[in-house]
Amino acid sequence: MKTYHGSCHCGAVRFEADIDLSQGTLRCNCSICTKVRFWPAIVQPSAFRLVSGEADLTIYQFLTKRDKHLFCRHCGVRSFGIGSSPRWGEFYAVNVTCLDDVTAAELIDAPITYLDGRNDNWETPPDEVRHL
Repeated sequence: MKTYHGSCHCGAVRFEADIDLSQGTLRCNCSICTKVRFWPAIVQPSAFRLVSGEADLTIYQFLTKRDKHLFCRHCGVRSFGIGSSPRWGEFYAVNVTCLDDVTAAELIDAPITYLDGRNDNWETPPDEVRHL
């Protein structure tokens, strides 16, 4: 477990998160994850701390409106999201590409689990993942 510091592109939104990247990251083929190239690590709410920028966040929700897709209203970067699922309960999905102090080696070594969100089949990976 390591405490990472992250931010959006303009720096208005800043956060800290306790993440064990060896436990893995996700890549999903659902419409929003594919379009924004979202690459999250899942953390429990107690492991996430918003340091600054709450007023600078905008929320986008669709379909069930269960998950909150947050982005900076200035630069548009999606640093993290908030969700709920049977697998993880309440969670934060931290975009690992927004971690300011993560190394390339840590990202390369982080295992990736592929999710078939496009077909609402969260237990089986999609047939094709090379584009994710």
